Amino acid sequence: MIRNYIKIAWRNLSRNKGFAITNLLGLTIGITCTIFIFLWVKDELTYNQFNTNYKNIYQIIANRDFKNNIFTDRNMVFPLQKALETGYPQIKNVVMSSYPNTLLVEYGQTKLKKPIVMVGGRYFDMFTCKFLEGDPKTALAEPNSLVVTQSMAKSFFGNADPINKVLKVDGQQLLKVTAVIRDMPGNSTRVFDGIQAYNFSDSTVKKSMMEWGNSSSMVYVQTSDHPNIKQLEKDINGVMVSHNQDHISTYFVFPMSKWHLYSDFKDGKNAGGQIEYVKLFTIIAIIILLIACVNFMNLSTARSEKRAKEVGIRKTLGSDKKKLVLQFFFESMMLVLSGFVLSAVAVYLLLPAFNHLVTKQLSLDLTDPVFWISSLIIILFTGAIAGSYPALYLSSFNPVKVLKGTFAAGKSAVLPRRILVVGQFAISIFLIAATIIIYQQIQHVKDRSLGYNPNNLLMVPSTPATDKSYSAIKNDLLKSGLIKSVVRTSSPITQIWWRSPAPAWDGMPANAQIIVNGIATDVDFTKTMGIKLLAGHDFAGTPADSSSIILNKAFVDAAHLKNPVGMLLHYGPKKSFTVIGEIDNVVMTNPYEPVEPLMVLYIRGGSNCISVRLNDGVQPQKAITAMKAIYAKYSPADIFDYQFVDQEFGKKFIAEELIGHLTDIFAGLAIFICCIGLAGLASFTIEKRFREIGIRKVLGASVQQLLALIAAEFLRLVLIAFLIAVPVTWWLMHSWLQKYTYHVDISIWMFGAVGVVILLLTMIVVSINTLGAATTNPVKSLRSE
Repeated sequence: MIRNYIKIAWRNLSRNKGFAITNLLGLTIGITCTIFIFLWVKDELTYNQFNTNYKNIYQIIANRDFKNNIFTDRNMVFPLQKALETGYPQIKNVVMSSYPNTLLVEYGQTKLKKPIVMVGGRYFDMFTCKFLEGDPKTALAEPNSLVVTQSMAKSFFGNADPINKVLKVDGQQLLKVTAVIRDMPGNSTRVFDGIQAYNFSDSTVKKSMMEWGNSSSMVYVQTSDHPNIKQLEKDINGVMVSHNQDHISTYFVFPMSKWHLYSDFKDGKNAGGQIEYVKLFTIIAIIILLIACVNFMNLSTARSEKRAKEVGIRKTLGSDKKKLVLQFFFESMMLVLSGFVLSAVAVYLLLPAFNHLVTKQLSLDLTDPVFWISSLIIILFTGAIAGSYPALYLSSFNPVKVLKGTFAAGKSAVLPRRILVVGQFAISIFLIAATIIIYQQIQHVKDRSLGYNPNNLLMVPSTPATDKSYSAIKNDLLKSGLIKSVVRTSSPITQIWWRSPAPAWDGMPANAQIIVNGIATDVDFTKTMGIKLLAGHDFAGTPADSSSIILNKAFVDAAHLKNPVGMLLHYGPKKSFTVIGEIDNVVMTNPYEPVEPLMVLYIRGGSNCISVRLNDGVQPQKAITAMKAIYAKYSPADIFDYQFVDQEFGKKFIAEELIGHLTDIFAGLAIFICCIGLAGLASFTIEKRFREIGIRKVLGASVQQLLALIAAEFLRLVLIAFLIAVPVTWWLMHSWLQKYTYHVDISIWMFGAVGVVILLLTMIVVSINTLGAATTNPVKSLRSE
């Protein structure tokens, strides 16, 4: 019986090649998009799951309440790790880690910059690393040991054995390679090329172990199964309060399962994160697949009259409804299976381009059971949705009416088809409008005043050698005639590395606790960055600079200061600073959020960044060549590296731009599927009304009138879809925009433009299909009458 169903289905599809190709194209595109989104979503959902202790690893985080806002901080004090190692039954292991620090690594003539983390505790007992060489139990047992990734070992040693080879790190440390691990997976939150253990016998580390007020490390705990989280957090808070009387911070543990997908915090509460985009694209995948299914339903029911006699004869010969339903389901499943095979080939061919777009290393693993289970679900879901209505509808025909020739598909058949078309176009309008709003939001924030000029501005990492010869380097750069201004700072202008409670001032209200960002700079800070001075002046390079401070407008506003220049602020142990200037707000971190209070101090010790402003009209490459030569003169042991500030700032939009690009692609494909279905539906409508068109031509109807006649029905459906889609789209996108402090307003004219585009697309698709029938000699359609 099944063999017979397959044979009949094949014959019907072969006989109606236009119908089969139209549906196959729509299903192939829909399934291809779904597979791509599935691969991306699977990668996002499986972040960090390669860790054996995935369910028992937590990061300690603090909510610090500074009255004007709650700041969620992942930086912990250095001694916390050791304090939690004993005396707490729920805690099996505690690990401390620095942030990845990109350092110069040398071996012979090879010099490369690599991200290296420093860790304390039994790191490899908590975090899973695949050891290719060396022993995880002893790899970090000795001071000056270094565990490297496979790619880092290859970079320095080629195919030679790296074990016991000595690398020079940061120009001063000699570290011995004790183990090689496999590169961290692409969906790992912790990414690095080298791991070094803290040397607890070092005097600097010993001093840090006594400091309970300086937070700069990350601390992780591995718990026993089924921990009491409230008790665990109570224990951690108790340790902190007992050592530093920290009454503004509340400590909590954050599970590894949420590190990637739920990384955003606002006012001390979790505000989601990447999970929002995972949900968005899961919905888009379902929508695209449903659009392809709706196409199949529409086209199958539109050609119902062609299948009516077949159904009538089969029922007369004894075939029951169940068998007919199964036959039509087999036709649907054959198309879906064919579409899936073509989709798999398309995904295989397009996967490198998709990986480049999403900056991932996704793969189509045919040995993965999850892939086949998911594929089976997609096939069954698509086949069931696409084939259900046509199978039930076609199998319900009355054989008497069909064979007498009195059968006609009435309103009961047309209405569901119209509803499906309206649904298709409503979704298409939503996708187009959402794509435009996302683009407008990104551009709106990009056009926001940054408070400084990022163009023609370069950043070069500082080194001990450049700090030692900074004055000479600056003079040589300025003498080159290519450079306008130079300044060194404690952090890049595109990042914040320093946060603390605000300085106090005379008359400060008792409850005025403000958290501020900080940066230390040399002279020419405002000149080099292009920052507007609202009052006062910049640092002048005099001894008085060491006791001077500059505030930004956000600080002045948050502290309710009036005419702050000349005020005395108290910061640190018995240290006072005179306010010498007020600068405009500078966007240094999240461009979607308001600028936070900032204090600028004069740099005393070593810097981390040198910023260089090029003269107007200077070719960047020429200036870079000159800078490289000067850098090599004063810091020959280091690699000259640089970044353009505008490009670094642009990286803050990577996530939103990626979402925008993906939405563009999937929205375009969804609209294309709609157009395919519309073209097929229009052709069947014209075929059904072919004789009517001939009669109207004989009676004097023009081509334009015939086009208007056929298009009118579809245009009405598009108008209904537009009226449904606009309020739904506005509500959804308005809710999405509320997560940003700075956001674009949704314009009603934008919806009007989208409506015009959809109407034009409908007219073009319908007109192309109608034109042939409208220009055909009516004799051909009426000769049999």
